[in-house]
Amino acid sequence: MSSTHRNVLLLAACQAMLLTNNSTLIAINALAGLALAPHPWLATLPVTCWVLGSALTTVPASFYMKRVGRRTGLMRGAAVGIVGALTCASAVWLQNFWLLCAGTLVWGTYNAFGQYYRFAAAELATVDLRATAISLVLAGGLIGGILGPTTSRFTVDLLGPKFMGAYLALILCALIAMLLLRYIDMPEPGAQERASSGRAMREIARQPKFAVAVLSGAVGYGVMNLLMTSTPIAMGACGHPYGDAAFVISSHVIAMFLPSFATGGLIRRFGVLPVMFVGALLNVAAIAAAVSGLSVTHFWLALVLLGVGWNFLYVGGTTLLIETYRPEERAKAQGANEFAIFVMMVVSSLSSGVIVTGAGWELLNLAALIPLAAVALAIPWLAIEQRSKRAVVGA
Repeated sequence: MSSTHRNVLLLAACQAMLLTNNSTLIAINALAGLALAPHPWLATLPVTCWVLGSALTTVPASFYMKRVGRRTGLMRGAAVGIVGALTCASAVWLQNFWLLCAGTLVWGTYNAFGQYYRFAAAELATVDLRATAISLVLAGGLIGGILGPTTSRFTVDLLGPKFMGAYLALILCALIAMLLLRYIDMPEPGAQERASSGRAMREIARQPKFAVAVLSGAVGYGVMNLLMTSTPIAMGACGHPYGDAAFVISSHVIAMFLPSFATGGLIRRFGVLPVMFVGALLNVAAIAAAVSGLSVTHFWLALVLLGVGWNFLYVGGTTLLIETYRPEERAKAQGANEFAIFVMMVVSSLSSGVIVTGAGWELLNLAALIPLAAVALAIPWLAIEQRSKRAVVGA
């Protein structure tokens, strides 16, 4: 096994640990928030704080790793995650809603650093294998999709009060990620990369390819988060037990990452834009399934389609993004992309609780069609733009 393959597999294992924790948080944060919140509409605020913590630290995390290197930065991000998990467990023990929000805010730092696993893999791979490297690292989330909700089912009532054991279980996965990172060979940033800033961010952002990559990633994540966050609440309102909600979330996370074994190959064969466009259509199909009924099967099908659609948009958007910047510009370009994603997630997670408890599950899904329409139009527009440029160059 080559060192590149070994490093990519280790990064995939780190992704698995991150997503084990994240899928656990997805399954319990809104429910713990609902149990502790002074008002029901605040139930998803802990989820929002988790995403807000990621949004606030994603750009600093990118620039920090430019200075100290990927491995050091990623290890320290996981260490902060342990602090966040301890804070959340303490909040449940003390029955303090606002401390729970503070804990998830801190946990967001670990999530922010962890989003750069896929970029680290792309930087270790050759140009023709970057999409595959990104896909394989994200495939590590498949393990998280199985372990996270499963672990939460066994630990949610393990220690009193409810949810405290599930939060404490997050610490083990963060420790495993820190251990794995010690064995990954990631080159330190060179002196030129540290010193040079490259083009201004506004010049990078003016590229149509960059704009579509960021839009697709942000909308794909935002719509996914909007619907996924409120699913346990909606299922609870329909009388479905927690075990069914955990099963649906687990299936959703698996659907997010299982296609990663094939997405890189699909991009190499058909091109990145067609794969992204199919991802947008799958999101629309997910909404159609969600509004067609309230059985466990309807929730399951909607969340599975949503997961696959997210994968195509996210892997495709990342692959498109890395074609738009130079090595010395990666910190600002990647940071801007991740910041846009997390801002969209903050908006979607906060509005998710407000809409689902105030207006209902159906209206929540229909509202998601608006940003999806923007992506569905932007992708073919970029394809036409690129075809026109090639025609001009070939003339």
